[in-house]
Parts: sequence; structure tokens; C-alpha cells
Amino acid sequence: MTGASVLAGSTRRLVLAVMAGVIVIALGTLGYIVIEGWSAFDALYMTVTTVTTVGYQEIHPLSPTGRAFTIVLVISGVGTLFYVLGNIARLVLEGELRAIFGRYRTEGKMKAITTHYIVCGYGRMGKRICKELSAKPLPFVVIDKNPDVISAVQQEGLMALEGDATRDDVLIRAGIERAKGVVSVVNTDTENLYIVLTARGLNKDLFIVARGGEEGSEQKLLRAGANRVISPYHIGGMQIAQALIRPAVVDFLELATHSEHLDLQMEELTIGKGSRFDGRTPCECGLEEDRGLMVVAVKRVSGHLEFNPGPKVVLGEGDKLIVLGQPKSLQRLEALLRG
Repeated sequence: MTGASVLAGSTRRLVLAVMAGVIVIALGTLGYIVIEGWSAFDALYMTVTTVTTVGYQEIHPLSPTGRAFTIVLVISGVGTLFYVLGNIARLVLEGELRAIFGRYRTEGKMKAITTHYIVCGYGRMGKRICKELSAKPLPFVVIDKNPDVISAVQQEGLMALEGDATRDDVLIRAGIERAKGVVSVVNTDTENLYIVLTARGLNKDLFIVARGGEEGSEQKLLRAGANRVISPYHIGGMQIAQALIRPAVVDFLELATHSEHLDLQMEELTIGKGSRFDGRTPCECGLEEDRGLMVVAVKRVSGHLEFNPGPKVVLGEGDKLIVLGQPKSLQRLEALLRG
């Protein structure tokens, strides 16, 4: 049984218990009105004092029929009251109440979040991906089947959803219609394939990155709708080989691409509408004057990649600048490119 089903069952039991208590009080009030002819307030007061076993005194003398009704009310009402209190105590003592409220808060946040990323699978790769997204920071939602994993993620203050990411309803709850991208890094290629198919069917504009483990899975995932397929074993093998052959190059790439390094970073920045770079060259915008930046490449809207474009290349809205530089210089440039 999953954590979500346990919480749902606990909530259902509590709601049923409260409803039973309300019904007992309503029937008791109605019974005193009909049998004794009391006013509604007197009947309600008598019912509450009887059910809660307070038993101050009878506000009006009871007929034999009224006394028999009171006996039935005590037996049924006291049992119902203990059932209600027992459910509340279990929820509080076991921490389920806090988990329920946390779940509702998370789902409320997910209904409002937009242009976010959905990370399917919170294993070793998923944790690293979330760490990088948090460092930017970029909004994201984690989906995982393991309730213990989801509980741990939520305790870190992150948005997480327990469920099967291959299901439409789970991805919809994660706000896939409003999402910017999906990352599928669950354990098997089959599940990743289903997640890609489902995500692409729900949102045609998503940027989807999937993990491919077995040989030949890359083409299947691409045909299913993934924009990029990453094979950890292929990349790991290539990186180990490059570390042997070109160790200095590997050191430089790690320095430029790891977010932990504060002195040099490589970023992908998009020229926004209204930016002063639109229709002008980097030289005209004074980019060459900033010694903390170097434009490595420009990726055009068409997808064409221009390496080392130089200071006189004409830029346009939607072009992506791949820039190497110091963090402060990159932040200033990003503000200018947004327009």
C-alpha cells in the first residue's frame, strides 16, 4: 500500500467518524423535539451533555419514552464520540495529520506553478539533477513511486508527488500542461519510454530529456518524442577515456560546467524580445569590453550552431549565446538579454 493510499484511508475514516458524530447529535436533537416537545436549543443541549457524558441534569423532566431514548442515545453516542476522538488521536500521534496538510499544501503549490520542470525518478541521477536545478534556481516537481523518498524530498522543502509517472493523471497533477520540460530518469528504459510517450501526448511543446540505459534504446526514445537521450554508461566511458587522453581538457570542462565553481561558468543565454542585442552585434553592445566574458558560440533560432562567432555577428531575438565567464558578468549579461 502506498503512502498516498494510507493517507487517503486515514482521511476517509476521520471524515466518516465526524459525519457519524454529527448524525448522532442531529438524531438526538430531533428525538427530544419529537418525543418531549422541547425547543431545538433545549434538545441540542440535552443531546450534547448526554453524548459527552457530562450529565449536568435534565433541563426538563423526562417521560418514560424519553428516558428509553436517552439510554439508546448514551450507548450509541458515547461509542461514536470515542471513535471520533480515537481517529483524531491516531492522526496526530502518528504524524499523519501533518503529512495530509503537507500533501494538500504541495498540491496547492503545484496548481499555481508554471514554466517548471518535472523530474521523474529521484535516484542518484534524479538527486543530482534536482541539485543543479536548485542551484540556478529553477522551479521543479519530483515524481517518484516510493513514499519514503517523497517524504524525504518534501522535508527538504521541495515539491514532490508520489505516483507512477507513466500515468496521465499523475503528470497532470504535476502541472505538465504548464511545464517547460520533463526529465525521465527512472530505472528501466521501458518506463522511460512510457513516460516520454505520455508526456509528449499531454504537451507537444515540452523539452524532454530521457535516460537511456540499454543499447538501441536511444532511437526508440527519440521516436517516442524525447528531444535528448542521455546514456550514463556512454558518457561515463567517454569521460574516463578523455581523462586518460586529454586530462587538461577535462579539467577545463569540469571547471566551466560545474555549478560549485564560483570563478568560472558556462551558460546558455537567450536573447529576449526588446533586448538591445536584437539586430545588433556584440561589439555594438559593448560586450567585447567586458573581459569577464567570452562568447563561445551562437545557436540560431533555426538550430544552426556558429562556433566562435566573433564581435561582428548580427544577433536576433531567440538566438542563444553560449558564454563562458565569471558569474557576476554572466548575471549582468543575462539581465541585458532579457530586455
